[in-house]
Amino acid sequence: MSVSRSRVLRVSGVPNAQQKKFFASRARYTAYGGARGGGKSWALRRKLAALCLRYPGIRCLLVRRSYAELRQNHVLPLLSEFDGLITLHESEKRLTFPNGSSISLGYCSSNRDVLRYQGQEYDIIAIDEATQLSEYQFSIFKACLRGVGSYPRRMYLTCNPGGIGHAWVKRLFVDRVFHANENPDDYRFIPARVYDNPVLLAADPDYVRQLESLPQKLRDAWLMGRWDVFEGQFFPEFQPDLHVCSPLAIPAEIRRFAAMDYGFDMLAALLMGADRDGNLFVLRELCQPGLTLREAGEAVADLCRGQAVDYVVASPDLWNRRQDTGRSGFEVMQAVVGMPPMSAADNRRVPGWRILRQYLSPHGGQFLRICEECRELIRCLPALLCDSERPEDASDEPHAVTHAPEALRYAVMSRYGSYRPSEEPDRNFRFATVPKHRLL
Repeated sequence: MSVSRSRVLRVSGVPNAQQKKFFASRARYTAYGGARGGGKSWALRRKLAALCLRYPGIRCLLVRRSYAELRQNHVLPLLSEFDGLITLHESEKRLTFPNGSSISLGYCSSNRDVLRYQGQEYDIIAIDEATQLSEYQFSIFKACLRGVGSYPRRMYLTCNPGGIGHAWVKRLFVDRVFHANENPDDYRFIPARVYDNPVLLAADPDYVRQLESLPQKLRDAWLMGRWDVFEGQFFPEFQPDLHVCSPLAIPAEIRRFAAMDYGFDMLAALLMGADRDGNLFVLRELCQPGLTLREAGEAVADLCRGQAVDYVVASPDLWNRRQDTGRSGFEVMQAVVGMPPMSAADNRRVPGWRILRQYLSPHGGQFLRICEECRELIRCLPALLCDSERPEDASDEPHAVTHAPEALRYAVMSRYGSYRPSEEPDRNFRFATVPKHRLL
């Protein structure tokens, strides 16, 4: 590529097979990721540079969690690789090309940061380490992908398993589970493993050996690029082949009850079953946003109708009276025709998670199985993260994956009449006695 009449700039580097697929993708949203060391950052830089050189005047945005990371991982390499062709305008946080194309340099470590991009327009948006962003932050950037020129409108993401954005990246690109307003044709995932990167294998063979020597969970995520296990996962015990079952595997003789976590942002309700040995089954689920209290009550009543449900356990805050009406959420919902008797859940978090962990253990006695039709719970349960300050508790972020697991926590807690008042770990813990009226 010519910089002037007297100088030719030669840029070295040959893409590997997976990087070629990334370069060739024309999907609106392309994610490239999986294992570490797959050459994702190099491919992202080269893709942006190629687009800027091909389309004079195109406007690109390159985002990472912090500007310091962005400068170290992309800005300095770009300036070195395209010596003299790219100009950095530090005060404007922007890279420019001689043909008028530009790459704005962005960062996003919080919701306050992402709001700075509202109303802005970019032809190309590249997000490095996308699993470090929440789905809300991703949605804001999606809204910036627009313009009036004849340029392509695309978003390119690199990603590794884990992080606050693990669940939405896995949903869209790996599992390909889409909401009503999402077009499956817009999304493409290109997996990357360190073994796909011959340049790194030749230059630093010790790096691969380091990955191979990691503990199994980290090795599976960082070396093999597995999205069902990752560091910080709150329930590593969850295994689809153990805990997910066909409806045909549900015993014929079970007693049914239900559990729900209500918020206007999401109603999560689970129809549960218990067999004579105390094993639990999640039979059906209902996850729906934007419902009023009465609408939520009607939805839960429909879920339970014809199922001989003994009771519905729900978040205790539904028993608080609302200032505007003087009525509680419990009163509104319990008044719905067909609603089974409601009871307030034991809302202690650490004890509830600990009991649920026992149910997930194949050696814990009573066991939990989830019907394969309960896709939201199956998606959300393994996506829960550990709280950064209290590892025994699940994090509230990403909030979108907490609703169905919260309902499941209420369900398992409802099977016990008492629990140790202390939430400190107890090596001698045993299940408490089940009240007689809840026994089969």
